[in-house]
Amino acid sequence: MSDKIIIEARVNELAPRNENPNVPFLPSEIIRDAKACYDQGAAILHYHGRTADGAPDHAPEFYLETNAGIRDLCPILIHPTLGYVANDTDAKGRFAAIEQMMRDPGTAPDFAPMDVGSVNVDWWNPDKNSYDTDTLIYKNSTQTLMYFADRIKHHGLKQYLVSWNVSFTRQIEAFMKMGVIPEPAYICFCLTDGIMLAGHPGTPEGLDAHTAFLPKGRKVVWTAVNYKGDLFLLTEKIIKAGGHISIGLGDYPYTEYGQPTNADIIARVVSQARALGREPASVEETREILEMSAVNVAA
Repeated sequence: MSDKIIIEARVNELAPRNENPNVPFLPSEIIRDAKACYDQGAAILHYHGRTADGAPDHAPEFYLETNAGIRDLCPILIHPTLGYVANDTDAKGRFAAIEQMMRDPGTAPDFAPMDVGSVNVDWWNPDKNSYDTDTLIYKNSTQTLMYFADRIKHHGLKQYLVSWNVSFTRQIEAFMKMGVIPEPAYICFCLTDGIMLAGHPGTPEGLDAHTAFLPKGRKVVWTAVNYKGDLFLLTEKIIKAGGHISIGLGDYPYTEYGQPTNADIIARVVSQARALGREPASVEETREILEMSAVNVAA
């Protein structure tokens, strides 16, 4: 394992502001957070396009403006969304914003995501013991994933592989055997808690169930997130196990610690990692760990 720890700031996802008003929505707010998180030790930034009232915004212009602003301020590695369940169209449509970002080095990202499987993502209401929704499916067919992989390879981007449960990791291993996913594979284990039940729970056992199925004999780097749960309950375990950390207000408001900003959360991770003997990886060190190549702009 690398002694250095890769820290990713997941700044907004589809999170509301009712519990923590520091969730960034607009490009200017995301750009501000990108620089602040980079200054605290984050090497990767993940974000979703949002409107002023927080609704999803899939317009390519949103990503072009945001990426250009980030590039002007700092070298943090950019990991945009493909829209999650809110962008329920065909593979080409879901990847269209990335294609436009790749037309200019000033707007090109460094990663493109692949959630390697499909899963029900309805919202659970623990107060009522019932679901608030009952039709939400995050669909990622094998054919769609093969299309994403081909376009990601074409542009020289790094695949950001998301595993919600063991079946996703098994498909990652199959894709590695097929040569669809190059090594080292970068896998994000998506733990889920609270109102989201689709992933393994954000517990030591939930994480162990993920890592037990890492492809054997393959070069793999893994990180972990807890969507709708407090990842700090697991950060010590992750750090000691040689994993990496993906965290931010996009996943959880962290009101246990007041009303922190994304930069506050990154600073807390860095402090804990250093106390446990691991320094945060710089952008260049992250590129080395993940063996990232140069992107092919306008190819």
